[in-house]
Amino acid sequence: MSKRLLLIGGNFAPELTGIGKYNGEMIRWLADNDYDCTVITSFPHYPQWKVQAPYQKSRYWFRKEVTGDARITVHRCPQYIPSNPSGKKRLLMDFSFALSVTAKSLQQLFTRKADIVVVVAPPFHLGLLAMLYKKIRGARFLYHIQDLQIEAARDLQMISSPFLIRSLFRMEKYILRHADIISSISDGMMKKVREKTEREISFFPNWVDVVFFHPLANREQIKTEYGFAVTDKVILYAGAIGEKQGLEAILQVADSMKKERRVKFLICGAGPYREQLRRQAVSLQLDNVHFRDPEPFDRFNCLLNMADVHLVIQKASAGDLVMPSKLTTILAVGGLALVTANEHTSLHTLVKENNIGIVIDADSPEALKEGICLAINKKQEHITRNARQYALNYLAIDKIMSRLDQVIRAST
Repeated sequence: MSKRLLLIGGNFAPELTGIGKYNGEMIRWLADNDYDCTVITSFPHYPQWKVQAPYQKSRYWFRKEVTGDARITVHRCPQYIPSNPSGKKRLLMDFSFALSVTAKSLQQLFTRKADIVVVVAPPFHLGLLAMLYKKIRGARFLYHIQDLQIEAARDLQMISSPFLIRSLFRMEKYILRHADIISSISDGMMKKVREKTEREISFFPNWVDVVFFHPLANREQIKTEYGFAVTDKVILYAGAIGEKQGLEAILQVADSMKKERRVKFLICGAGPYREQLRRQAVSLQLDNVHFRDPEPFDRFNCLLNMADVHLVIQKASAGDLVMPSKLTTILAVGGLALVTANEHTSLHTLVKENNIGIVIDADSPEALKEGICLAINKKQEHITRNARQYALNYLAIDKIMSRLDQVIRAST
Protein backbone atom coordinates (compact mmCIF):
# COMPACT_ATOMS: atom_id res chain seq x y z
CA MET A 1 0.00 0.00 0.00
CA SER A 2 1.32 3.42 -0.99
CA LYS A 3 2.39 5.79 1.79
CA ARG A 4 2.63 9.57 1.74
CA LEU A 5 5.77 11.05 3.33
CA LEU A 6 6.75 14.65 4.03
CA LEU A 7 10.45 15.40 4.56
CA ILE A 8 11.53 18.71 6.10
CA GLY A 9 15.29 19.19 5.91
CA GLY A 10 17.93 21.83 5.34
CA ASN A 11 19.84 19.92 2.66
CA PHE A 12 18.85 17.78 -0.30
CA ALA A 13 19.95 16.52 -3.71
CA PRO A 14 21.75 17.43 -5.91
CA GLU A 15 24.26 18.08 -3.10
CA LEU A 16 26.89 15.35 -3.39
CA THR A 17 28.14 15.22 0.18
CA GLY A 18 26.87 15.35 3.73
CA ILE A 19 23.23 15.32 4.77
CA GLY A 20 21.94 16.51 1.38
CA LYS A 21 23.37 13.41 -0.28
CA TYR A 22 21.68 11.06 2.17
CA ASN A 23 18.35 12.91 2.10
CA GLY A 24 18.30 12.72 -1.69
CA GLU A 25 19.15 9.02 -1.78
CA MET A 26 16.58 8.25 0.92
CA ILE A 27 13.76 9.95 -0.96
CA ARG A 28 14.70 8.32 -4.28
CA TRP A 29 14.67 4.88 -2.62
CA LEU A 30 11.32 5.52 -0.96
CA ALA A 31 9.80 6.80 -4.21
CA ASP A 32 10.98 3.65 -5.96
CA ASN A 33 9.32 1.60 -3.23
CA ASP A 34 5.75 2.89 -3.35
CA TYR A 35 5.99 6.17 -1.43
CA ASP A 36 4.65 9.53 -2.57
CA CYS A 37 7.24 11.98 -1.26
CA THR A 38 7.08 15.73 -0.65
CA VAL A 39 10.28 17.54 0.35
CA ILE A 40 10.62 21.01 1.85
CA THR A 41 14.25 22.07 1.70
CA SER A 42 16.75 24.75 0.68
CA PHE A 43 18.56 25.43 -2.56
CA PRO A 44 21.73 23.31 -3.01
CA HIS A 45 24.67 25.17 -1.43
CA TYR A 46 26.86 22.71 0.50
CA PRO A 47 29.84 22.39 0.79
CA GLN A 48 30.54 25.44 -1.38
CA TRP A 49 28.42 27.76 0.83
CA LYS A 50 26.83 29.40 -2.19
CA VAL A 51 23.83 28.41 -4.28
CA GLN A 52 24.87 26.13 -7.11
CA ALA A 53 23.94 26.11 -10.80
CA PRO A 54 21.33 26.10 -12.22
CA TYR A 55 19.56 27.55 -9.18
CA GLN A 56 21.26 30.95 -8.82
CA LYS A 57 18.57 32.98 -10.59
CA SER A 58 15.71 31.54 -8.53
CA ARG A 59 17.46 31.50 -5.16
CA TYR A 60 15.59 34.52 -3.78
CA TRP A 61 12.14 32.93 -4.00
CA PHE A 62 10.37 29.59 -3.69
CA ARG A 63 10.73 26.96 -6.39
CA LYS A 64 8.78 23.75 -7.03
CA GLU A 65 10.17 20.67 -8.77
CA VAL A 66 8.41 17.41 -9.65
CA THR A 67 10.55 14.36 -10.45
CA GLY A 68 10.55 10.57 -10.25
CA ASP A 69 7.39 9.96 -12.30
CA ALA A 70 5.58 12.58 -10.18
CA ARG A 71 6.30 10.64 -6.97
CA ILE A 72 8.74 13.27 -5.66
CA THR A 73 7.72 16.90 -5.21
CA VAL A 74 10.44 19.25 -3.96
CA HIS A 75 9.73 22.72 -2.58
CA ARG A 76 12.91 24.81 -2.32
CA CYS A 77 12.92 27.72 0.10
CA PRO A 78 15.16 30.81 0.04
CA GLN A 79 17.61 31.53 2.85
CA TYR A 80 20.61 33.66 3.71
CA ILE A 81 23.82 31.70 2.99
CA PRO A 82 27.05 33.14 4.45
CA SER A 83 30.20 32.64 2.40
CA ASN A 84 32.20 32.49 5.64
CA PRO A 85 29.87 30.79 8.15
CA SER A 86 30.77 31.93 11.66
CA GLY A 87 28.59 31.06 14.65
CA LYS A 88 26.46 34.21 14.43
CA LYS A 89 26.11 33.96 10.66
CA ARG A 90 24.97 30.35 10.94
CA LEU A 91 22.33 31.40 13.45
CA LEU A 92 21.15 34.04 10.99
CA MET A 93 21.12 31.45 8.21
CA ASP A 94 19.03 29.05 10.32
CA PHE A 95 16.66 31.88 11.26
CA SER A 96 16.13 32.96 7.63
CA PHE A 97 15.49 29.37 6.57
CA ALA A 98 13.11 28.89 9.49
CA LEU A 99 10.99 31.79 8.22
CA SER A 100 10.73 30.54 4.64
CA VAL A 101 10.34 26.85 5.51
CA THR A 102 7.60 27.70 8.01
CA ALA A 103 5.64 29.51 5.31
CA LYS A 104 5.92 26.53 2.98
CA SER A 105 5.11 24.02 5.74
CA LEU A 106 1.94 25.92 6.65
CA GLN A 107 0.81 25.54 3.04
CA GLN A 108 1.18 21.77 3.38
CA LEU A 109 -1.45 21.76 6.13
CA PHE A 110 -4.05 22.41 3.43
CA THR A 111 -2.93 19.74 0.97
CA ARG A 112 -3.44 15.98 1.04
CA LYS A 113 -2.34 14.57 4.41
CA ALA A 114 1.03 12.82 4.77
CA ASP A 115 1.12 9.58 6.76
CA ILE A 116 4.47 10.47 8.29
CA VAL A 117 6.56 13.63 8.54
CA VAL A 118 10.34 13.15 8.71
CA VAL A 119 12.82 15.74 9.97
CA VAL A 120 16.56 15.21 9.50
CA ALA A 121 18.60 17.27 11.95
CA PRO A 122 20.46 19.53 11.69
CA PRO A 123 18.83 22.00 11.59
CA PHE A 124 17.38 20.56 14.81
CA HIS A 125 14.64 23.20 15.23
CA LEU A 126 12.78 21.99 12.14
CA GLY A 127 11.30 19.42 14.51
CA LEU A 128 8.95 22.18 15.72
CA LEU A 129 7.33 22.28 12.28
CA ALA A 130 6.89 18.50 12.30
CA MET A 131 5.25 18.76 15.73
CA LEU A 132 2.80 21.34 14.36
CA TYR A 133 1.98 19.17 11.35
CA LYS A 134 1.51 16.14 13.60
CA LYS A 135 -0.84 18.03 15.95
CA ILE A 136 -3.04 19.46 13.19
CA ARG A 137 -3.03 16.63 10.62
CA GLY A 138 -2.46 13.61 12.86
CA ALA A 139 0.62 12.30 11.05
CA ARG A 140 3.38 10.35 12.75
CA PHE A 141 6.69 12.15 13.38
CA LEU A 142 10.14 10.59 12.75
CA TYR A 143 13.11 12.64 14.00
CA HIS A 144 16.43 11.47 12.53
CA ILE A 145 19.64 12.93 13.99
CA GLN A 146 22.68 13.14 11.71
CA ASP A 147 24.71 15.57 13.87
CA LEU A 148 24.32 16.74 17.46
CA GLN A 149 24.19 20.34 16.31
CA ILE A 150 23.98 22.16 19.63
CA GLU A 151 26.84 20.25 21.26
CA ALA A 152 28.99 20.73 18.18
CA ALA A 153 28.32 24.48 18.14
CA ARG A 154 29.15 24.69 21.85
CA ASP A 155 32.28 22.53 21.82
CA LEU A 156 33.67 24.14 18.68
CA GLN A 157 32.95 27.52 20.33
CA MET A 158 30.71 28.65 17.51
CA ILE A 159 28.17 29.72 20.16
CA SER A 160 29.55 31.06 23.45
CA SER A 161 26.43 32.32 25.25
CA PRO A 162 25.50 29.90 28.10
CA PHE A 163 21.94 31.25 28.12
CA LEU A 164 21.51 30.62 24.41
CA ILE A 165 22.99 27.12 24.69
CA ARG A 166 20.60 26.25 27.56
CA SER A 167 17.64 27.61 25.60
CA LEU A 168 18.52 25.55 22.54
CA PHE A 169 18.86 22.38 24.63
CA ARG A 170 15.42 22.99 26.17
CA MET A 171 13.93 23.39 22.70
CA GLU A 172 15.61 20.19 21.51
CA LYS A 173 14.33 18.25 24.53
CA TYR A 174 10.81 19.50 23.80
CA ILE A 175 11.07 18.20 20.22
CA LEU A 176 12.45 14.82 21.33
CA ARG A 177 9.58 14.41 23.77
CA HIS A 178 6.99 14.80 21.00
CA ALA A 179 8.62 12.67 18.28
CA ASP A 180 7.03 9.26 17.68
CA ILE A 181 10.28 7.74 16.38
CA ILE A 182 13.80 8.95 17.12
CA SER A 183 16.77 7.59 15.22
CA SER A 184 20.47 8.29 14.72
CA ILE A 185 23.52 7.02 12.84
CA SER A 186 26.00 5.71 15.43
CA ASP A 187 26.13 4.00 18.81
CA GLY A 188 27.80 7.00 20.41
CA MET A 189 25.22 9.47 19.14
CA MET A 190 22.37 7.15 20.12
CA LYS A 191 23.75 6.95 23.65
CA LYS A 192 23.93 10.74 23.95
CA VAL A 193 20.40 11.17 22.61
CA ARG A 194 19.12 8.45 24.96
CA GLU A 195 20.58 10.36 27.91
CA LYS A 196 18.46 13.36 26.93
CA THR A 197 15.16 11.60 26.45
CA GLU A 198 15.39 8.16 28.12
CA ARG A 199 13.60 6.64 25.13
CA GLU A 200 14.46 3.92 22.66
CA ILE A 201 16.52 5.22 19.73
CA SER A 202 16.44 3.43 16.37
CA PHE A 203 19.71 2.79 14.55
CA PHE A 204 19.87 3.85 10.89
CA PRO A 205 23.54 4.33 9.90
CA ASN A 206 24.56 6.24 6.82
CA TRP A 207 24.56 3.91 3.86
CA VAL A 208 26.45 3.61 0.59
CA ASP A 209 25.66 2.37 -2.90
CA VAL A 210 27.96 -0.66 -2.94
CA VAL A 211 27.26 -1.23 -6.65
CA PHE A 212 28.35 2.22 -7.80
CA PHE A 213 31.20 2.50 -5.30
CA HIS A 214 33.41 -0.54 -5.75
CA PRO A 215 37.11 -1.49 -6.07
CA LEU A 216 38.77 -0.99 -9.47
CA ALA A 217 41.69 -3.02 -10.77
CA ASN A 218 43.43 -0.26 -12.78
CA ARG A 219 44.40 2.00 -9.88
CA GLU A 220 47.88 2.75 -11.26
CA GLN A 221 46.46 3.93 -14.57
CA ILE A 222 43.95 6.14 -12.73
CA LYS A 223 46.84 7.76 -10.85
CA THR A 224 48.41 8.92 -14.11
CA GLU A 225 45.04 10.30 -15.26
CA TYR A 226 45.05 12.55 -12.19
CA GLY A 227 48.60 13.74 -12.89
CA PHE A 228 50.51 11.55 -10.44
CA ALA A 229 53.27 9.05 -11.10
CA VAL A 230 52.56 5.35 -10.67
CA THR A 231 55.12 5.24 -7.86
CA ASP A 232 53.58 8.17 -5.96
CA LYS A 233 51.82 7.51 -2.68
CA VAL A 234 48.69 9.66 -2.80
CA ILE A 235 47.23 10.75 0.55
CA LEU A 236 43.67 11.94 -0.14
CA TYR A 237 41.30 14.09 1.85
CA ALA A 238 37.98 14.33 -0.02
CA GLY A 239 35.12 16.18 1.60
CA ALA A 240 33.96 19.42 3.15
CA ILE A 241 36.70 21.85 4.13
CA GLY A 242 35.31 23.33 7.33
CA GLU A 243 36.22 24.20 10.88
CA LYS A 244 35.40 20.90 12.54
CA GLN A 245 37.81 18.93 10.32
CA GLY A 246 41.06 20.39 11.64
CA LEU A 247 42.78 20.10 8.26
CA GLU A 248 45.71 22.30 9.26
CA ALA A 249 47.32 19.09 10.52
CA ILE A 250 47.63 17.87 6.91
CA LEU A 251 49.79 20.88 6.06
CA GLN A 252 51.95 20.37 9.15
CA VAL A 253 52.57 16.75 8.19
CA ALA A 254 53.20 17.64 4.53
CA ASP A 255 55.75 20.22 5.66
CA SER A 256 57.59 17.61 7.73
CA MET A 257 57.56 15.13 4.80
CA LYS A 258 58.88 17.41 2.06
CA LYS A 259 61.90 15.16 1.53
CA GLU A 260 59.63 12.16 0.86
CA ARG A 261 59.25 13.01 -2.82
CA ARG A 262 56.96 10.08 -3.58
CA VAL A 263 54.36 11.19 -0.98
CA LYS A 264 51.72 13.55 -2.38
CA PHE A 265 48.81 15.12 -0.51
CA LEU A 266 45.57 15.82 -2.38
CA ILE A 267 42.82 17.91 -0.79
CA CYS A 268 39.65 17.61 -2.86
CA GLY A 269 36.56 19.55 -1.86
CA ALA A 270 35.05 22.92 -1.10
CA GLY A 271 34.15 24.90 1.96
CA PRO A 272 34.66 28.16 3.83
CA TYR A 273 38.22 27.33 4.94
CA ARG A 274 39.59 26.11 1.62
CA GLU A 275 41.14 29.41 0.51
CA GLN A 276 42.68 29.95 3.94
CA LEU A 277 44.17 26.46 3.78
CA ARG A 278 45.49 27.07 0.27
CA ARG A 279 47.18 30.31 1.37
CA GLN A 280 48.86 28.48 4.24
CA ALA A 281 50.16 25.83 1.83
CA VAL A 282 51.58 28.54 -0.45
CA SER A 283 53.25 30.36 2.44
CA LEU A 284 54.88 27.09 3.54
CA GLN A 285 55.96 26.37 -0.06
CA LEU A 286 54.32 22.95 0.01
CA ASP A 287 54.72 21.65 -3.53
CA ASN A 288 53.66 18.22 -2.25
CA VAL A 289 50.14 19.48 -1.48
CA HIS A 290 47.58 19.74 -4.28
CA PHE A 291 44.05 21.17 -4.22
CA ARG A 292 41.20 20.01 -6.42
CA ASP A 293 37.56 21.08 -6.78
CA PRO A 294 34.86 18.61 -5.71
CA GLU A 295 34.83 15.65 -8.09
CA PRO A 296 31.75 15.12 -10.31
CA PHE A 297 29.67 12.23 -9.03
CA ASP A 298 30.30 10.03 -12.06
CA ARG A 299 34.09 10.30 -11.45
CA PHE A 300 34.06 9.98 -7.68
CA ASN A 301 34.57 6.21 -7.64
CA CYS A 302 37.73 6.64 -9.74
CA LEU A 303 39.07 9.35 -7.43
CA LEU A 304 38.59 7.19 -4.36
CA ASN A 305 40.21 4.16 -6.02
CA MET A 306 43.23 6.24 -7.03
CA ALA A 307 44.28 7.09 -3.46
CA ASP A 308 46.65 4.97 -1.40
CA VAL A 309 45.47 6.42 1.92
CA HIS A 310 42.19 8.18 2.77
CA LEU A 311 42.20 10.75 5.56
CA VAL A 312 39.12 10.88 7.78
CA ILE A 313 39.99 13.82 9.98
CA GLN A 314 38.00 15.75 12.55
CA LYS A 315 38.81 17.59 15.74
CA ALA A 316 38.67 15.76 19.06
CA SER A 317 36.03 18.23 20.23
CA ALA A 318 33.69 16.82 17.57
CA GLY A 319 33.94 13.45 19.35
CA ASP A 320 30.70 11.50 19.07
CA LEU A 321 28.80 14.59 17.97
CA VAL A 322 29.32 13.85 14.28
CA MET A 323 29.95 10.70 12.25
CA PRO A 324 31.95 11.44 9.07
CA SER A 325 29.83 10.45 6.09
CA LYS A 326 32.88 10.13 3.83
CA LEU A 327 33.90 6.93 5.61
CA THR A 328 31.10 4.88 4.01
CA THR A 329 32.29 5.42 0.42
CA ILE A 330 35.91 4.79 1.43
CA LEU A 331 34.90 1.43 2.88
CA ALA A 332 32.84 0.57 -0.21
CA VAL A 333 35.82 0.98 -2.58
CA GLY A 334 38.06 -1.03 -0.26
CA GLY A 335 40.11 2.04 0.60
CA LEU A 336 42.64 2.32 3.39
CA ALA A 337 41.15 4.82 5.86
CA LEU A 338 43.33 6.67 8.35
CA VAL A 339 40.84 7.87 10.97
CA THR A 340 41.40 10.41 13.74
CA ALA A 341 39.29 9.33 16.72
CA ASN A 342 40.11 9.19 20.40
CA GLU A 343 39.40 6.17 22.56
CA HIS A 344 35.88 5.66 23.92
CA THR A 345 34.26 7.33 20.90
CA SER A 346 31.94 5.26 18.74
CA LEU A 347 34.05 5.98 15.64
CA HIS A 348 37.18 4.62 17.34
CA THR A 349 35.29 1.52 18.49
CA LEU A 350 33.73 0.92 15.07
CA VAL A 351 37.01 1.08 13.14
CA LYS A 352 39.09 -0.76 15.73
CA GLU A 353 36.73 -3.65 16.49
CA ASN A 354 36.00 -4.36 12.82
CA ASN A 355 39.61 -3.74 11.68
CA ILE A 356 38.42 -1.57 8.79
CA GLY A 357 41.00 1.20 9.07
CA ILE A 358 43.92 2.64 11.00
CA VAL A 359 42.91 4.71 14.03
CA ILE A 360 45.08 7.47 15.48
CA ASP A 361 44.62 10.14 18.15
CA ALA A 362 42.79 13.29 17.09
CA ASP A 363 44.45 16.72 17.09
CA SER A 364 47.94 15.22 16.88
CA PRO A 365 50.07 15.98 13.79
CA GLU A 366 52.69 13.58 15.16
CA ALA A 367 50.15 10.73 15.29
CA LEU A 368 48.91 11.66 11.82
CA LYS A 369 52.44 11.44 10.39
CA GLU A 370 53.06 8.10 12.11
CA GLY A 371 49.78 6.75 10.75
CA ILE A 372 50.60 7.84 7.19
CA CYS A 373 54.05 6.22 7.39
CA LEU A 374 52.50 3.01 8.71
CA ALA A 375 49.90 3.02 5.96
CA ILE A 376 52.33 3.50 3.06
CA ASN A 377 55.25 1.40 4.32
CA LYS A 378 53.45 -1.72 5.52
CA LYS A 379 51.05 -3.96 3.61
CA GLN A 380 47.47 -3.41 4.74
CA GLU A 381 45.49 -5.69 2.39
CA HIS A 382 43.68 -7.31 5.30
CA ILE A 383 42.23 -3.93 6.29
CA THR A 384 41.07 -3.03 2.79
CA ARG A 385 39.41 -6.47 2.38
CA ASN A 386 37.63 -6.00 5.69
CA ALA A 387 36.53 -2.52 4.65
CA ARG A 388 34.80 -3.69 1.47
CA GLN A 389 33.19 -6.64 3.23
CA TYR A 390 31.91 -4.43 6.05
CA ALA A 391 30.27 -2.12 3.51
CA LEU A 392 28.61 -5.09 1.77
CA ASN A 393 27.38 -6.60 5.03
CA TYR A 394 26.21 -3.54 6.94
CA LEU A 395 26.09 -0.38 4.81
CA ALA A 396 24.26 -1.41 1.62
CA ILE A 397 21.45 1.09 1.02
CA ASP A 398 18.80 -1.58 0.36
CA LYS A 399 19.39 -3.24 3.73
CA ILE A 400 19.20 -0.02 5.75
CA MET A 401 16.31 1.53 3.84
CA SER A 402 14.30 -1.70 4.05
CA ARG A 403 14.53 -1.49 7.84
CA LEU A 404 13.47 2.16 7.74
CA ASP A 405 10.53 1.21 5.54
CA GLN A 406 9.46 -1.46 8.05
CA VAL A 407 9.62 1.03 10.94
CA ILE A 408 7.55 3.60 9.04
CA ARG A 409 4.89 1.11 7.99
CA ALA A 410 4.67 -0.36 11.49
CA SER A 411 4.08 3.09 12.98
CA THR A 412 1.43 4.19 10.47
